[in-house]
Amino acid sequence: MKLRQKRHLRIRKLLRGSKERPRLCVYRSLNHIYAQIIDDENGYTLTHASTLSPELREELRGETKAERASLVGALIARKAGARGISTVVFDRGGYRYHGRVKALAEAARKEGLRF
Repeated sequence: MKLRQKRHLRIRKLLRGSKERPRLCVYRSLNHIYAQIIDDENGYTLTHASTLSPELREELRGETKAERASLVGALIARKAGARGISTVVFDRGGYRYHGRVKALAEAARKEGLRF
């Protein structure tokens, strides 16, 4: 846990979300995955999605964690598109780019989000 936090802080020194290109932040817990798009200049969360989102409740039944992450990635990309956001900075939160984090990122890219 502490190593991930150190990696996250090291990454966050370099990443900065703006109004034109906000930051897509990923948090992964043991059972769930959360994604939010943040404007760091103003300190606002523009939109968010997770495995706890009511929009995905029925689709998530019987899926693996990676498949659930893909659904969250697609949902966050659709929500971003509805708000007029097409390009983001990807913040993997100190996690390695594989498994659920990779599945979320690739699904968001597939839905049209660029990063």
